[in-house]
Amino acid sequence: MPEAVFVPRPILVGMPGAGKSSVARQLGQRLRLPVVDTDAVIEARIGVSIRSFFQSEGEAAFRDLEEQVIAELTGGEPKVLATGGGAVLRRANRARLHAGGTVIYLRIFPEQLYRRLNKDTKRPLLQVADPLARLQALYAERDALYRECAHFVLDAHGVSLGMLVNKVVMQLDLMQLSRPGARAP
Repeated sequence: MPEAVFVPRPILVGMPGAGKSSVARQLGQRLRLPVVDTDAVIEARIGVSIRSFFQSEGEAAFRDLEEQVIAELTGGEPKVLATGGGAVLRRANRARLHAGGTVIYLRIFPEQLYRRLNKDTKRPLLQVADPLARLQALYAERDALYRECAHFVLDAHGVSLGMLVNKVVMQLDLMQLSRPGARAP
């Protein structure tokens, strides 16, 4: 009987600005898989920036659309999937993400994110009087949700992009080796 081939389906989750899109691009090159970013798919579909959509339609309408896109993207051909920071807010999304691939939570703490994002004007949830307090609140709300759907957690602070991609690949390799009947290459 031929051995089943393990095809990684990495799905990146984490706080806004954790590096999901950047890691996804390099990971896709490394694994020779297409890269899909849920936020880019949503923007292409609605024809405006997410920030503009948030302002005109509200967060609930955005989350409805995000849920539809996640449902579409978690099936089909193998790919590297980068999600928006709030993708885990809905239980249905967490379940689909967890079942649809190997979910990697790129963890970064609010104070580290603030230093990274304090001049960013493209993230709608950070356009507030006190962005650090907002990041702390988001982290408090979302950390457990990221963990709930993740297969593993990687610290995304203090390492280069290349090193972070190496860590993801190493975890995917370990997952492959831990599968029943798997053998080292």
